[in-house]
Amino acid sequence: MIIQDNYSLKELNTFHFDVKSDFFCTPKNEEEIIEALSNPLVKDIPLLVLGGGSNVLFKTDFKGLILKPNIQTVQIIEESNSHVIVECGAGVDWDYFVEWSVNQGYYGIENLSLIPGNVGASPVQNIGAYGVEVKDVILQVNGIFLDTLEPFSFKNEECQFDYRNSIFKNTLKDKTIITSVTFELQKQGELKADYGNIKEELQKYDEINLSTIRKAIIAIRESKLPDHQVFGNCGSFFKNPVVENDIANRILDQYPNAPHYKVGDSYTKIPAGWLIEQCNWKGKGTENAQVHQQQALVIINKTGRATGKEVLLLAEMIQHSVMEKFNIQIEKEVNVI
Repeated sequence: MIIQDNYSLKELNTFHFDVKSDFFCTPKNEEEIIEALSNPLVKDIPLLVLGGGSNVLFKTDFKGLILKPNIQTVQIIEESNSHVIVECGAGVDWDYFVEWSVNQGYYGIENLSLIPGNVGASPVQNIGAYGVEVKDVILQVNGIFLDTLEPFSFKNEECQFDYRNSIFKNTLKDKTIITSVTFELQKQGELKADYGNIKEELQKYDEINLSTIRKAIIAIRESKLPDHQVFGNCGSFFKNPVVENDIANRILDQYPNAPHYKVGDSYTKIPAGWLIEQCNWKGKGTENAQVHQQQALVIINKTGRATGKEVLLLAEMIQHSVMEKFNIQIEKEVNVI
């Protein structure tokens, strides 16, 4: 297993911050991961497991080892008339996996089209979009404990999934490396087209099926979200806050047309992008960082010269504005390194 030193991360984080890591490697299987982590050169230094780099914000150079799994397997391990069980390597590009499943005619993740990142990161964040969360289709998460280098397999309920959250972001943060994820996908299913403006976009197509759902969601996302190759960004920078109904009702009294979504009987989700837009941050920012003009939930590296510290400063100013206007604390979705 080759370990490189003083490695540039500029093309491995979607903000394109010009930072480096002291050491870097890309193991292709579990054996290479264990070999790399057993190397005396890196045994007692900080470790970061990096996926697609789409949900990280580097404040500075990384003084340690970055390990980027490159496990690229996609295999059906069980099949029936109604469903398939697929094990997917951590290094597989998430949208490639969605495209593959749609092309195979498998239901379950089509609404998660065009989300950046790799499969291995999907359970950590419990990625979600358009009324679907990845926890709905995950059977098992497989990986290695970093302290003992022993393998683990966690069933869905053991992963403690919550909104943009899991055991891997809490109790087991920085204690594991995910090597593969096992999904259950359906051969027949009910398409979810009621969230956001999917229905409106689907009017452009003669029929509604897996393929057109995927095309509609890609079109919607591309119309709202900037290409990170043009303006560095991490997609949604903040989580959508889930607040008690009395707080939501107070906002709706003042803004009757505010978008909102019921979460059980006692809570309501208010889109963070809408809150930020009401605070007049759209298109505004600092010298090098800016809130995107079309989607207030996104902060962009406007000039290509922004640093992680500058983006964080802008984020803190936005959080302060939302708290001051709505008395709601919006949380960062991005992982700050």
